[in-house]
Amino acid sequence: MTDEAKAALARITGRVQGVGFRAWTRDQAQRLGLTGWVRNEADGSVTALICGPGLAVTAMLERCRSGPPGASVTDVQTESAPPDGVPPGFRITK
Repeated sequence: MTDEAKAALARITGRVQGVGFRAWTRDQAQRLGLTGWVRNEADGSVTALICGPGLAVTAMLERCRSGPPGASVTDVQTESAPPDGVPPGFRITK
């Protein structure tokens, strides 16, 4: 049984800006060997595209439900995304 590539677009709401959420997300994603990006949104939420082995993507989404110290996540909404064309590495975007 293989762990096929999967991608998810996540919108994280709550107190997630100004608490190091993007840097924490990048660090966690790199530890899990994931690719994608994370960015702040104008409405105060954070959006992340997370791509990699399905089990690692699932683990990252679970971690996003807690976030770093200082964050207070109220919701994580996810939708599937195509795993093709995601650039290598995991970066913070504007």
